[in-house]
Amino acid sequence: MISFWEIILVTIIVLLSFFLGSLVFLKNRLKKINLFFLLFAISTGGYIATAFSSEFFPLTNPFLAILLTKFTYVIVLWWIVFLFFFSFFFPLELTLEMEKKNINLISRIVYPTASFLSLAILFTNLFIKNIKIKPWGFDVVYGELYIIFLVFVFLLFIFAAINFIKNYKKSDKLSKTQVKYFLLGLGLYFIISIIFNVVLPVFWGIEQYYRFGNYSAIFFLGFTAYAIVAKHLFDIKVLLTELFVGIISLLLVVQTFLASNLSWKIIDGFIFLLFLFFGYFLIKATLKEVQLREETEKLSQAKSEFISMASHQLRTPLTAIKGYLSMMIDGSWGNIPQAAKEKMENIFQSTERLIRIVADLLDVSKIELGKMELEKEETDIKELVKSCYEELKITADKKGLNYTLDITPEPLPNLNIDSLKVRQVIMNLIDNSLKYTLKGEVKVKLEKKGNNILISIKDTGDGLAEKEKKDIFEGFVRGSAGIDYFIEGAGLGLYVAKKFLDIQKGKIWAESEGKGKGSTFFVQLPIE
Repeated sequence: MISFWEIILVTIIVLLSFFLGSLVFLKNRLKKINLFFLLFAISTGGYIATAFSSEFFPLTNPFLAILLTKFTYVIVLWWIVFLFFFSFFFPLELTLEMEKKNINLISRIVYPTASFLSLAILFTNLFIKNIKIKPWGFDVVYGELYIIFLVFVFLLFIFAAINFIKNYKKSDKLSKTQVKYFLLGLGLYFIISIIFNVVLPVFWGIEQYYRFGNYSAIFFLGFTAYAIVAKHLFDIKVLLTELFVGIISLLLVVQTFLASNLSWKIIDGFIFLLFLFFGYFLIKATLKEVQLREETEKLSQAKSEFISMASHQLRTPLTAIKGYLSMMIDGSWGNIPQAAKEKMENIFQSTERLIRIVADLLDVSKIELGKMELEKEETDIKELVKSCYEELKITADKKGLNYTLDITPEPLPNLNIDSLKVRQVIMNLIDNSLKYTLKGEVKVKLEKKGNNILISIKDTGDGLAEKEKKDIFEGFVRGSAGIDYFIEGAGLGLYVAKKFLDIQKGKIWAESEGKGKGSTFFVQLPIE
């Protein structure tokens, strides 16, 4: 029995499918990504509409019920085809000729195959044989070749998922945010559909819950709509604004003509003109906002690419300068006067600082361009922390600090992490504590807390104000202690550290009772 609420839900799904698809297509009719989204969205609403319609005819017109069921499976077939080709372009438009040729070659295989299967489903009983009337509706009796349909659909979806993942990795930060919501909705939709439309009917013969699979399309449409409105997916904000102004204007015109007397017609006409006036400026402001955002994104992209290029160009000569200075200081080309040697050591240290800043800039550009990659490996976290501690012991001894290491005696599991990046984070934190602590102690501690490894670096240095605890993890921001103690740096170390840990599902934070009361930095790494 079909309830009133099911009718409402199906109507919403179908209308929303057509509405979103049309909006995206109208934004840019020339882009293939917009065309394939339109086809994908329409087929989503189409197969749900035909499946739902078939529920009304199994008793009164079985032939029509079977025909609508076959149409449903044909539309599902093309739904997955459109999703497959959409995955090549979303969220990036492909431009390489080789990639275009590959898509053309694939289309010559996929389209004819889908067309042949569609005709076979509609005009033979090899895929859909019949229906069996049940108290809750009807079961579909599948033909001998139905497995071919399942394999074809499953393979296309797997390849589509691979394409989405590949394109996601190539995307910038904004595109990744958009893709997350789209794929979350699509993933929920597909998983629920597989459970109720394939697994239960095919393997257990349970078909009465198949509607839940169809209705789960609301997840895909809902998340996609949110990504379009809140995250600017497909960049149709201007079109939505124009549509909103147009609909309200139309309603005001209708209201003006339907007004009961001349006075109300004049008032409604005035309201209509007033709305047109403000609607014009609303559209103009929205257009300006979108253009400004696009320009900002382009500038941000250009900035990151410039930093990346400049960092690469600077790193090579700086490394060469450092190498030659090291050889001169060591006397590889003969003895040099002590005064000159001291100056060279100063230059050597300055060069090292420059190399570290260039390395940080390069890391920042990779992070912002979405090109930061992890090289995970099984890592003994105790040995990693111990080696970081030992490497900086000479610095602590020169300053006369009480420098200690506290490692838990209990066995710790190896962590699957990018050991070089985690090492860089810990080294940076310990080095900072040593720099900002003029007297007292710096204590490095490693322990297990629940399902996490916790590393803390506690010092008796200058400490942090409440606002600084969060600000210091932003790019190009330095704490007041760095300025007070004339410690050089670009304010990127902690920003890079936070990004390194974010992509490894770790955390970093700072605690301090206030200025002059020292601080503690924490690094948390999950045990997988």
